[in-house]
Amino acid sequence: MINVGMLGKIRRMHFRDGMSLREVARRTGLSRNTVRGWLRRAEVVEPKFALRRLVSKIDEWADLLGTWLRTDSHRGRRERRTAKAMFEAIRALGYEGGYGRVSAFVRRWKLEQADAPRRSAFVPLAFALGEAFQFDWSCEYLFVGGLRRRLEVAHTKLAASRAFWLVAYPSQAHEMLFDAHTRAFGAFGGVPRRGLYDNMKTAVDQVGRGKERTVNARFQALCGHYLFEPEFCNRAAGWEKGIVEKNVQDRRRQVWREAAERRWPDLATLNAWLGERCKAAWEDMRHPQWPELTLAEVLQDEQMRLMPMPRAFDGYTELPARVSATGLVHLHRNRYSVPTEFAHRVVSLRVYPAELVVTAEGREIARHARSFERDHTFYDWQHYISLIARKPGALRNGAPFATMPEPLVKLQQGLLKHPGGDRVMAQVLAAVPVHGLEAVLVAVEVALESGRPSGEHVLNVLARLKSPSLPLAAAMPAVPLTLAEEPLADVDRYERLRSGPDEESANVE
Repeated sequence: MINVGMLGKIRRMHFRDGMSLREVARRTGLSRNTVRGWLRRAEVVEPKFALRRLVSKIDEWADLLGTWLRTDSHRGRRERRTAKAMFEAIRALGYEGGYGRVSAFVRRWKLEQADAPRRSAFVPLAFALGEAFQFDWSCEYLFVGGLRRRLEVAHTKLAASRAFWLVAYPSQAHEMLFDAHTRAFGAFGGVPRRGLYDNMKTAVDQVGRGKERTVNARFQALCGHYLFEPEFCNRAAGWEKGIVEKNVQDRRRQVWREAAERRWPDLATLNAWLGERCKAAWEDMRHPQWPELTLAEVLQDEQMRLMPMPRAFDGYTELPARVSATGLVHLHRNRYSVPTEFAHRVVSLRVYPAELVVTAEGREIARHARSFERDHTFYDWQHYISLIARKPGALRNGAPFATMPEPLVKLQQGLLKHPGGDRVMAQVLAAVPVHGLEAVLVAVEVALESGRPSGEHVLNVLARLKSPSLPLAAAMPAVPLTLAEEPLADVDRYERLRSGPDEESANVE
């Protein structure tokens, strides 16, 4: 095959060295017609040869196989068809060739797709100060509470100053989304006018055509509270919020690599450290558009253009729940106690990121710290006091009362050694809603110090603690009293007492 090097050699032998066509053909091994044809060309260009077209039985099935392969590329690996399955399918449609040609076509198609350029071109975006922020989630793994846990991290980044804020949560639920916005706006010192999101399920109920979105009502309440306008990217178009997408990758290489080397007791400690780490990064990182300024310096200019931060949004999700016969409500495979007066009734659960509030009849009836473990039960023993007044025998093995303060547990152990002690203990517990837990604990401790505690002793001490005492100033007058007329000493009246009855009557007459 003739290439540019051979062509140059032929031209030098003929034009420079003066060799004839016969001699050039003899030395190069080419025919004289080939040599003559290349020498007649005025310019030295790379020779091009037409590819040889080979006809194969697979050609008429190439379009169908290509369609199947492109369709399978969007499916999971387990759902993709093998070359053998495609061969069986086209053979049933009339293919007369062998399996080897199908397999070779599949391999060639995959190689072409691997070599094809997949990167697209994008238009760079610019944002004014205070105009917009971008939000996204990322998944990270850390050791929290002694276990390796999956964490969902909320990334909020200002599009102009590039200041960012990170908060870790156990999930991407609505209450986590609301809390992440409140924390970020508080750290930035204000609220931008627009927010850019992907089509996350906690914000978008349904994705329509183009930019049409059915936005979640609770998320709309958040936007209305903070007065920013939400905007959602097109499907599979993460580059439309590329600033926060890059922030996910950058923080994974920096912040999370450092966090993975440590062990965290709880999420509160981790989030406090993340807040300090974000603020330190603002001071160290340079702004990409103004390298002479740090992120913190640009943020100071942007804060003057942000909308003022209102009061925090009450970001909870509300769920109905029926109270069981044992005074428990179920949430995410955990059980929480409520007052037994509401047994068998439907109550409302207000779920926050860190706590659970139970409401009924327009008022709060219980509050618990939220747990993200499973199959745990959380009691508040005061929820069962009214029931114990009617069923005092349940005190002996009542699970909720194992969580009472230590003085009450000691008193219970002492009273249950005597007949009727459970009823006496129920009377003591009944004083908690009336007088308060602190006063009852003081009375119990005083009774325990005596060495022979009893229910009457506790109630007596409690009554004395609650009874009003006369002030010292009222008992002792500030000015001493002076008599206006002093009494006269008459000792003769004692002599009259010694006289007889006759003398006494005479004296009376």
